[in-house]
Amino acid sequence: MRFLPGITFLLLILMLFSCGSSQEDKGRVKLERAKVLLQNQDTTNALQELDSISRLYPKAAYSINAAKNLRDEINWDLLQRYESEVDSLSDIIQNLEKNFIKEKTEFDRDTQYVHKRQQFENRWNKSFLRVHLNEKGDIYFSSNYYGSQFINHNGIRVYDGPEQAKTERLEEGDANIHRSEFLDGKWERVTFMNGNENNVIEFIAHNTSLRLKAVFLGEKYYYIILEEYDKNAFKQALTLSNTIKKKRFLSKEIKRLQVALNIES
Repeated sequence: MRFLPGITFLLLILMLFSCGSSQEDKGRVKLERAKVLLQNQDTTNALQELDSISRLYPKAAYSINAAKNLRDEINWDLLQRYESEVDSLSDIIQNLEKNFIKEKTEFDRDTQYVHKRQQFENRWNKSFLRVHLNEKGDIYFSSNYYGSQFINHNGIRVYDGPEQAKTERLEEGDANIHRSEFLDGKWERVTFMNGNENNVIEFIAHNTSLRLKAVFLGEKYYYIILEEYDKNAFKQALTLSNTIKKKRFLSKEIKRLQVALNIES
């Protein structure tokens, strides 16, 4: 009889091993894995590990509660970081906006940013490339030709030596091609947007130090040298576009985190 307690203990050990790890043990493993990911600055995968605990191991009460607390800590840190970043972005936007005029006509769905050096009424008798930007950060550009005869252009190439960027060629009849005339003057405007501008905007914005030229591609070719203020307009517009988009993204993330933390905005 004196061997009974030892036999009983041995049987209990065997039963535990045969059953394998409990849900709580498995939950703790994921919890520790999430902590390691956080130490490695991998917040996204850490949150995925934490969110999976309650789904995979619904009986692991301790691990589920610990995961929730850790997730709340992460979200709180993210919320504070994003709010601080949005404040900084707002200051950058306010500074960049000094270079633009904000306007919204009856035909505009969103407020438009017009660069002060690219107002059409001051450039109506010039051929130039004009950058367009709205309050959502959407950016595109148009080629504006003025001359004594039509060239029927439908594409643009910007270059300096071997460095270049080129738009798609629009089909004749495209709604983004506009032509008009008055007396001896001929005007053409082609708007490049929704991908057909390729990387022309970025090319100009990132190469303002180069002596960039542009060729209007059509039935005839027309060449211009980009003015310094036009190159800077593209650079400032692209910077403003990226800043607006980043602020809009972070603002949505802030609202999501506030909901997750039960914080009223």
